[in-house]
Amino acid sequence: MSPELIAVIAVIIAAMAFDYTNGFHDAANAIATSVSTRALTPRVALAMAAIGNLVGAYFGKEVAKTVGEGLVSLPKGVSGLGVVFAGVVGAIAWNLITWYFGLPSSSSHALFGGLVGATLFASHGTVLWGSIIDKVLIPMVLSPFAGFILGFIVMVAIMWIFRRGQPGRLSRGFRHAQTVSAAFMSVGHGMQDAAKTMGIIVLALYTGGFQDSPSHIPWWVFWTSALVLAAGTYAGGWRIIRTLGRKIIDLGPAEGFAAEMVASSVLFFNALVLHAPISTTHTITSAIMGVGATKRLSAVRWNMAGNIVIAWITTFPAAALIACVVYFLVKPLFS
Repeated sequence: MSPELIAVIAVIIAAMAFDYTNGFHDAANAIATSVSTRALTPRVALAMAAIGNLVGAYFGKEVAKTVGEGLVSLPKGVSGLGVVFAGVVGAIAWNLITWYFGLPSSSSHALFGGLVGATLFASHGTVLWGSIIDKVLIPMVLSPFAGFILGFIVMVAIMWIFRRGQPGRLSRGFRHAQTVSAAFMSVGHGMQDAAKTMGIIVLALYTGGFQDSPSHIPWWVFWTSALVLAAGTYAGGWRIIRTLGRKIIDLGPAEGFAAEMVASSVLFFNALVLHAPISTTHTITSAIMGVGATKRLSAVRWNMAGNIVIAWITTFPAAALIACVVYFLVKPLFS
């Protein structure tokens, strides 16, 4: 086998490992609220999330193109593949660290941070800062604000519309409605997160010289990324599920439904309209906070929320730093 083929295989294996950790790390995004309100049993919720990821991956092609050709520019050959490999490994490491501590950080921003960090450290390659700012940093700031504000507004609307409803009947109704909102959230997760892995593999194939276009997605890349993400999702990430479902706020069925519908709407809009790879973690967490704030501000456990925000802020630079170290270690193998 040629050095380029070996390097591409190494990157694809790393990308699949990231995809799997992304699945169990971000499984909470789709199911934590449904599980915490007992709308769905954990295994049923995980199965729904896995299926939703498969379906959503099909609609995430434009997000994959943004990741594959819009964030960094690398020279073709083994040296460029070393940068991609280091970036993906940096993201995996940060995923595992935050999973261990039960913090719902962004796998997406870990991946972007890893790519940027490895590219900056390398003696070749260019970070496309204009695209990073437009497609990553601005959405990274705006999507949590959108999730919080819309979560607050939608929950206030639900409270007003059903203000004369019988509590027991409403609770049962919203538990059923959460089946739909959780399904939408799962599809939105697939549209965003499976697409990012597809973009990394396409970037590796293009950098290695195995395809001419940085935006073409072979069918096997689509199915492999979607299936591995679904498998990781079904494995579950119970530490983070407990954080989102119980430690930020005590959610009821109505609150869970509102948070999921808001978060999935933001994910759909960014994937289908803006083609921006945003964080599913940031979006659902901020929506939960916005929904909870309608009860009273003290209903949100702001100390836990503060820990999560710190994890958000540190994800990009931490993954970048880890990727720099990894690149220093693997550079001799990719030269």
